[in-house]
Amino acid sequence: MSEEWEMPTDGVTAQALFEDGVGLSYDDYILLPGFIDFHATEVSLETQLTRRIRLKRPLVSAPMDTVTEAEMAIGLALQGGIGILHYNNTADEQAAMVRRVKRFENGFITDPVVLSPRHTVADVDRIKRTHGFSGIPITEDGSLQTRLVGMVTNRDIDFEKDRTRPLQQVMTTDLVTAPQGVTLSEANRILKESKKGKLPVIDAEGRLVALVSRNDLVKNKEFPEAAKDPRKQLLVGAAVSTREEERERIDKVVAAGADVLVIDAAQGYSKFELETLRYIKEHYPQVDVIAGNVVSLPQCDTLIRAGADALRIGMGPGSICITQNMMAVGRAQASAVFRCAAFARERGVPVVADGGIRGIGHIVKALSIGASAVMLGSLLAGTAESPGEYFYENGVRVKQYRGMASLEAMSAGGGKRYLVEGGDSVQVPQGVSGTVVDKGSLTDYVPYLTRGISQGFQDLGVRSIAALHEALYTGRLRFERRTKAAQDEGSVHSLVSYREPRWGIG
Repeated sequence: MSEEWEMPTDGVTAQALFEDGVGLSYDDYILLPGFIDFHATEVSLETQLTRRIRLKRPLVSAPMDTVTEAEMAIGLALQGGIGILHYNNTADEQAAMVRRVKRFENGFITDPVVLSPRHTVADVDRIKRTHGFSGIPITEDGSLQTRLVGMVTNRDIDFEKDRTRPLQQVMTTDLVTAPQGVTLSEANRILKESKKGKLPVIDAEGRLVALVSRNDLVKNKEFPEAAKDPRKQLLVGAAVSTREEERERIDKVVAAGADVLVIDAAQGYSKFELETLRYIKEHYPQVDVIAGNVVSLPQCDTLIRAGADALRIGMGPGSICITQNMMAVGRAQASAVFRCAAFARERGVPVVADGGIRGIGHIVKALSIGASAVMLGSLLAGTAESPGEYFYENGVRVKQYRGMASLEAMSAGGGKRYLVEGGDSVQVPQGVSGTVVDKGSLTDYVPYLTRGISQGFQDLGVRSIAALHEALYTGRLRFERRTKAAQDEGSVHSLVSYREPRWGIG
């Protein structure tokens, strides 16, 4: 009789990895491989953002003024994630961004860049450098409130030597337009027949209301993974502070259609957060709330008991955050995510890992220790959809990226996140300002991230985030602690020079 074969075990469980009380970061451990019997394309990345909201992709953009405004929220929702709109603005401005996301129709540009006939060719050059396109509608006064009078495209200005020439002298006035209410398929037909690159959509008075781009139609025909509400509108979140005077902001962004609110506090274990959470739950029980930030079990327990629908985990691990150095308070991010996620899971509450994510490997690691989604700041800050203009720094095309506790951001309102009193003459920064490299459009970048995550799951032998978490909590998912030498060995080494991949190596 042959002996019954038993699979040997290797590595340690996550519980064993984190049990000694030493704070671990994502780089301090590695995951051991599992058995592969499926293709990476079969991996499902669907996940719970909150108790009630489900996403196709576990990607959330951070509510920072150099990361998430309407364009980012639209682009990420189309790719299956969700954007959280920042609050370094007025309540009306944030509510307007929410409405813009909810009104978005695939293929229609509802707030196109416009110029007036008095602008010059040089102004078109500037827009092309900043935004990467040059098909510009021309209205009577350069706003969407007046009649469309022309279009300027590359063919109008390519060979123009005088870049100070007014656009009224070079613009095309014989336009092909479509009426307000046109369907996307009909707009596509008109573009195809006219052989134009842009199709202006005008109302009965001839005012521009939208623009359809041939490039967008070709590139973005369908987004089957788009994150949408039951009315088929894109999902969007909004950040709110814990200040009592900001209750009006809550009212306005909810009225505008925000699907989820993020109580944006660096340290969420406070009476101010509890009062804000209580206000939202009493007045808007239909709106889910992500509460935080937290890193310890008492923090988690308090916010869950108060009604939080998800928790945001992280205090000081962000690339532009200096909270741990300045305040001597926080926790190593991997330890925080594992401890909080395990606690919250028993109570049916998902967690979002916020901060410390430098690449695909870190996303896989965060999900592997219990996070249901990851919040991204620096990884998304350099994309075309992030706020701000590109510029060159030492020959590299970059965008500004700043922490919400940097002096620059606090002067614009970011101090609300850190309980900074208005008018306080002494400000202690908990963040810095810097730059990040151009990453191109989310249309290319997010598929790259999600394919990489899927391949990581394949190497682990799991087909979904639910399966990953099941393997984590049953002990089948195995880990190994890494020394600094092991970390160096696992990265690029022993080369005189090398060319880094387009989107880096994490």
